[in-house]
Amino acid sequence: MTRSGCIGVVPIGAIPHVVTQVIAAHITGYLNLKATVLKPLRNPLYALDERRLQFDAGTILETLESRPFERVDKIIGVLNVDLFLPIFTHVFGEARQHGRVALVSLARLAEEPSEKPQLSPTTLERVAKVALHELGHLYGLTHCENDPCLMHFSGSLEELDRTPLNLCRYCTRYFRDETGGPDHFSEAP
Repeated sequence: MTRSGCIGVVPIGAIPHVVTQVIAAHITGYLNLKATVLKPLRNPLYALDERRLQFDAGTILETLESRPFERVDKIIGVLNVDLFLPIFTHVFGEARQHGRVALVSLARLAEEPSEKPQLSPTTLERVAKVALHELGHLYGLTHCENDPCLMHFSGSLEELDRTPLNLCRYCTRYFRDETGGPDHFSEAP
């Protein structure tokens, strides 16, 4: 596979177009990487855990990793289903370090929980932060101990809201090494 340097943003299920556009714009604006919105996929009913009434993020990742996505190096799948991992009650997103596919879920990111997510500026910023954080994992970044870093773990909306859209200087250097460019990601102060 030839490297294109392009990130594919794929809506999975009924995702408002503005959400995928915001993610793509943040990838381009903050990471200086090309991003494109791909054709939507169907909701991942195969990953529903009927006991938990949530969707297994690991199962969805495996399925997407087995799909051929042409002309993109990495994939950000955007869903509006409640995701979990066996060790967590829920996750906002998920990615495997150095993997090809990451997930972002709108299910818990809205300011007011409802069946239909409210797309306020706060919700859209949260979606962008989760997408960029998970993309960081795809490029090999781990969780950072520095609070003012996008790669710091956020287990709650309050923590996510305090998280900046920038990387600390250490994560910035690592990201630059991984992507091969000096002009990616502006550093947090």
